[in-house]
Amino acid sequence: MPRYLVERDYGQAEEEAMQNIGQRAKQVAEEQLQDVAWEHSHVVSDESGIKSFCVYEAPSEERLRQHGDMVGQHTIVRIYEIAGDVTPADFTADRA
Repeated sequence: MPRYLVERDYGQAEEEAMQNIGQRAKQVAEEQLQDVAWEHSHVVSDESGIKSFCVYEAPSEERLRQHGDMVGQHTIVRIYEIAGDVTPADFTADRA
């Protein structure tokens, strides 16, 4: 099944709101959209507010947008299909 990176914007959400949104995202996937699996997220903040970059497994981008609409309280900025994963271990220090 394809994997996606979902960029989300929460504006100036407070910590309690973020907790509620996270719980709702988990609940919607588990109870209503079982073909959507939330793997993990990176949450960041800057002067514009809180954003997250979330990794999901889902059958389509459309299904992720449906999930986002059901969760609410945020904006999906962009969805990227993940082509692959790399880590530093994938690259040797030796250069010929």
